Amino acid sequence: MEINASESSPGQTVARTIETDLSARLDRLPWSRFHTLVVAALGVTWILDGLEVTLAGALSGALKQSPTLRFTNTDIGFANSAYLAGAVLGAIVFGWLTDRIGRKKLFFITLSIYLTATAATALSWNVWSYALFRFVTGAGIGGEYTAINSTIQELIPARYRGWTDLVINGSFWIGAAIGAVCAIVLLDPQVINPELGWRLSFLTGAALGLVVFMMRFWIPESPRWLMIHGQPERAHEIVREIEGAVPAVHSDTDANQPLPTIKLTMRHHTPLSEVAQTLLHTYRQRSLVGLALMIAQAFFYNAIFFTYALVLTDFFGIAADHVGWYILPFAAGNFLGPLLLGRLFDTLGRRVMITLTYGVSGVLLAGSGYLFSLGLLSAQTQTIAWMVIFFFASPAASAAYLTVSETFPLEVRALAIALFYAIGTGIGGIAGPALFGALIDSGSRSSVFAGYLLGAALMILAAVVAWRFCVAAERRPLESIARPLAAIEQD
Repeated sequence: MEINASESSPGQTVARTIETDLSARLDRLPWSRFHTLVVAALGVTWILDGLEVTLAGALSGALKQSPTLRFTNTDIGFANSAYLAGAVLGAIVFGWLTDRIGRKKLFFITLSIYLTATAATALSWNVWSYALFRFVTGAGIGGEYTAINSTIQELIPARYRGWTDLVINGSFWIGAAIGAVCAIVLLDPQVINPELGWRLSFLTGAALGLVVFMMRFWIPESPRWLMIHGQPERAHEIVREIEGAVPAVHSDTDANQPLPTIKLTMRHHTPLSEVAQTLLHTYRQRSLVGLALMIAQAFFYNAIFFTYALVLTDFFGIAADHVGWYILPFAAGNFLGPLLLGRLFDTLGRRVMITLTYGVSGVLLAGSGYLFSLGLLSAQTQTIAWMVIFFFASPAASAAYLTVSETFPLEVRALAIALFYAIGTGIGGIAGPALFGALIDSGSRSSVFAGYLLGAALMILAAVVAWRFCVAAERRPLESIARPLAAIEQD
């Protein structure tokens, strides 16, 4: 990498204008141990989120039966919405900070918030304390979304980016499986008092968070972020260390052939006015696509999964301590979807696969909802139906984050993820659990079916938007998809 200084401040070694091939060097790398460590360290965070959401759903029966809390279905829907509201606020605040002070610092800040709040949830004494602690927990997880999805895009070579993003986001469901097992064991009255069991379940999440905290030290700051924000020497050192651990460059690339370069004017931060100009004017169409995908998947997922246990207990008579057994196959389908379909996002392409996964998910939900309304499904067949639906819905949901995180410039990437996540979750995610909690409380299968139809319609509409407007970002360098705002024309 060459750094050409065109302007510098007295007493500083940092160049103001640079020309670099750093991005091309990152993209030409073959898959290595470094990339595997990145996947592991970032995937564990999604495992935490999966654990949190699953516990909230699987423990709903225990919270209703708790002699201390005595929640109603509406209380559970309210607390779940509080978690999502916290995630929205955390995403916006920490998304802005991620673009301003870097990806790695936010890793530790948001994780510390998560650890503290999750442990506090175990001490809840009424619906308001429980909702407050869930709100703060959500804020930590929301901040994780922005920093992690930004880092995936900026460290993973272009030809692996789609599959990697989907698998890391899909690892949420490994956490869901862990949460289901915890619920099975800790809610079994023959093993432990259920009133203590649900509290220990949340402490399990805090304990896992401590493991994640240590794994975070494996991940360097994004060299792309460092390069733009006045630290080219450090960026160069990180890339050199990554290259030193790789046996050879990608076989499709001649190691002796000059790599494409980009010329950048370094900056300390990006003004919010420039962020607004980028999202609302320069990339307005991409913003509309991101919003459509985020809103649809947020309602679809949060409405159904946060009330998963309530449907099983209220309509199928499944005991609260047995709900975990039904979540395990559901989680398996959700993880296998990104794992098996993820590579197609890098080969068949974003447009085809996003349209397919959103469309199929919506059609299948409408069909299974109709069977549910007629009372033709048992707890077992309902679980199988959900397993098949979310085999497609899981990569669809992850693709929403993938789309937003790779189609906007680096300087606004984290905040763009945060804003679209916040709007999507605010419109679809927060309203969904509360709405479905009320629909389930009505005891009417037809009312619940109407909610399913709404979720299906949103997914199908998002599929149409994706087919018409999605960007062909597969296997392309980030800088060619969305030119950095700091980039300047080269002669």
